[in-house]
Amino acid sequence: MKHTLAIVACLAALPGLAAGDPVEGRKIVLEKQCETCHSAKTPSDARAVYLRKDRKVTSLEKLEAQVALCNSDLGLQMFPDEEENVVAFINSEYYHFPAK
Repeated sequence: MKHTLAIVACLAALPGLAAGDPVEGRKIVLEKQCETCHSAKTPSDARAVYLRKDRKVTSLEKLEAQVALCNSDLGLQMFPDEEENVVAFINSEYYHFPAK
């Protein structure tokens, strides 16, 4: 048990490995109805906001900033770990930026 805790602690400290859970992020995106807002920006397909050629998000750092901005501006009341999960989901689904 002692060794397991040490291994978990080491893995959590490694960048990129503990940076969010995409499965949980997908749940949060659905729960917070993120695509409702995106539909206003891209009426044909809410997911197109991630795929458009003139997208503002061009790095993992910008993705993190955009998720934080949406959380703040829209009063979504997500905790930092929930933001990380949303970033992990969006990155794994659309952007594929390398982990930090």
